[in-house]
Amino acid sequence: MSDRSSNAGCFAGGGAIYGLGIIGAWVFFFQRADQFWEFIWAFFQGIFWPAFMVYELFHALVT
Repeated sequence: MSDRSSNAGCFAGGGAIYGLGIIGAWVFFFQRADQFWEFIWAFFQGIFWPAFMVYELFHALVT
C-alpha cells in the first residue's frame, strides 16, 4: 500500500534535470579536451558545472 503523504516523488525531476546537465557538460568539455589531464579536468567540470550555472542564475535573478 502506498503512503500518499510522502513527497518523495515530487523532487525526482530535479535529479533528472541535474543529470542531463552533467551529461551535456561532459559532452561539451570532453570535445574540447586534447590531453590526458584535460580529460580528467573535464570529468570534474562536468560534475560541478551545473551547480555553478544554477548558482549564477539565481544570483542574476536576485540582483
